[in-house]
Amino acid sequence: MGIKARVFSGRSNPNLSAKIVKHLGTVQGQLSIGNFSDGEIWVKFEENIRGEDVFIVQSTNPPAENILELLLIIDAARRASARRITAVLPYYGYARQDRKDQPRVPISARLVMDTIVSAGANRIVAMDLHSTQIQGFVNIPFDHLYAKKIFVDPLRELVRSGEFTVVAPDVGGIKIARSYAKLLDLPLIIIDKRRPIPNKAEVMNIIGGTEFKDILIIDDLIDTGGTIYEASRLLKEKGAGRIVVAATHGIFSGKCVERLMESPIDQILITDSIALAPERIFPKLKILSAAPLLAEAIRRIHSEESLSLLFEF
Repeated sequence: MGIKARVFSGRSNPNLSAKIVKHLGTVQGQLSIGNFSDGEIWVKFEENIRGEDVFIVQSTNPPAENILELLLIIDAARRASARRITAVLPYYGYARQDRKDQPRVPISARLVMDTIVSAGANRIVAMDLHSTQIQGFVNIPFDHLYAKKIFVDPLRELVRSGEFTVVAPDVGGIKIARSYAKLLDLPLIIIDKRRPIPNKAEVMNIIGGTEFKDILIIDDLIDTGGTIYEASRLLKEKGAGRIVVAATHGIFSGKCVERLMESPIDQILITDSIALAPERIFPKLKILSAAPLLAEAIRRIHSEESLSLLFEF
């Protein structure tokens, strides 16, 4: 039986939105989005949403128009007198710019969150933020979902077929890698990585052990692919057998696809939080859908149920 909440989609990831409403047993809300001849975005709700519980699904990966489009949809919903507006962000862009790590730079993650709230969002749902402290950037309810719920069954099936060790590709990924290692009851090692300039990783050495067979690299996102490329090469040189990567968000910018195809990685698992162009889909890639997890979160928020079940395994 479908829910009464209204689910609308921006243009960043319409296929994921369609899967979400299918899991909810409802239909997608009617929303027109277009561009004027000069490129300006316009949006219009094609149905009455006065007093409705509205969910707007939009990933905010580049280009920046995805963020602006989200803001315009939220503003339109607020001015159309929606009762509650929830921004559902399968992937939250600008999350890596969460602090002033050098002089005269913005805290972009905070700025984008501020604009979402200022536009009229009453609640935010996101999945596997690059920096979990971003939840504290706003003073509205914030539900941070973990993609472990999506990966756990495929990874449990995978690790039965070998002798796997979980790898954190950098120090920043220790927490998420450790959680997977505990969940799968596997040992954990860490790659010590230094990044001399942005988007260029330089892998140095392995911390935590030198004896391993199969490798499961865990990360929250893959952008240029430099980190896992260098990590996989180092691990292969040290005698690794199969190398599998599980990452929530596949951005695949620049020459990432070519880099991953050239790497010793055997398989890469991601979610469909970001819509990939056909040329970004390659043989090593397996895409798991985040729709069931996001749909269940939407259903529980709408019916005022606890989301704690989504964090149990």
